Amino acid sequence: MKLYDVYPLFDVNIVKGDGCRVWDDKGTEYLDLYGGHAVISIGHAHPKYVDYISRQVGTLGFYSNSVINTLQSKVAETLGKISGYEDYNLFFINSGAEANENALKLSSFKNGHTRVIAFNKAFHGRTSLAVEITDNPKIIAPINNNGHTTYLPLNDIEAVRAELAKGDVTAVIIEGIQGVGGIRIPDAEFLQELQKECNATGTTLILDEIQSGCGRSGKFFAHQWAGIRPDIITQAKGIGNGFPIGCVLISPKFQAVYGELGTTFGGNHLACAAAQAVLEVMEEEHLLDNVNKVGDYLMEELKKIPQIKEVRGKGLMIGMEFEEPIKEIRRRLLFEEHVFTGVSGTNVIRLLPPLTLTMEQAEEFIARFKRVLQ
Repeated sequence: MKLYDVYPLFDVNIVKGDGCRVWDDKGTEYLDLYGGHAVISIGHAHPKYVDYISRQVGTLGFYSNSVINTLQSKVAETLGKISGYEDYNLFFINSGAEANENALKLSSFKNGHTRVIAFNKAFHGRTSLAVEITDNPKIIAPINNNGHTTYLPLNDIEAVRAELAKGDVTAVIIEGIQGVGGIRIPDAEFLQELQKECNATGTTLILDEIQSGCGRSGKFFAHQWAGIRPDIITQAKGIGNGFPIGCVLISPKFQAVYGELGTTFGGNHLACAAAQAVLEVMEEEHLLDNVNKVGDYLMEELKKIPQIKEVRGKGLMIGMEFEEPIKEIRRRLLFEEHVFTGVSGTNVIRLLPPLTLTMEQAEEFIARFKRVLQ
């Protein structure tokens, strides 16, 4: 049997990681400025992470959600404190797409509506409802194209008001920072008005913090820069540092009903061990402070580079837009300078490194990047 060929692959076989560096099977060392799609938050093979998962799998790897799992309660308590959402409730699943699926179900159960407002260039996942609210027709199969979604321009509050006035919208879903869409940040004023309009119309405001959450923006959630508190927050990627885990943070406005939501693997013992390690390391190593310090440095230095058309982002979620396609720049970064980066569309390079990236490593990246551009 062969693999189903859906990924264009670089000819690199990564076999080892440590902090912000990875190695291939030939022993070549790379600086990781992508963290596997913003997944690696506390660095590859962090000792506490390795210890927590190793001890847990040696004790109990899995049992079902039909019995008490005190690890779930521990993660919920820690996450509530570090994020500032202690009064919200937590539902565990396995991925970001699954988090968005469940968020939309909760919304529709509550207000009975079926239409969703999403935004141009949004990416919310690849499963049934999640892909239908993703602004990419190429990945929406006919079976997923059920007319539930209205896409609006980002930061256009009047367009939102006009749609909410029709009275059939269950939820507005928006990314804290658009990742796949090219590191585009919603205006703070727009998010504040969006919350007011949703509250006034009984519409659920869902903040997709799957890529922009878990400290990546310099606050625990990117929407916290705007001072808002959405009805539902979805999270995945960085919260597990590589272990598959997704979470839905749910406002007290919602009342849980037995059987309404469910999952086999969500909140399993290994996933909780991974998440607990991530949250403890974030606090112990003051990673939010590091994200702001190193992120500010990278933004300042990148803005000095004349070949870059625009630099966008917050913290360690940075996009560099060029006038021309960046495929060759990214290829040379990887194979000549041994730096992993991401991409958005054809003209934007994305930086999503581990939150542990040091100033020295940031300086090292800038030097390597400049060599490629020159």
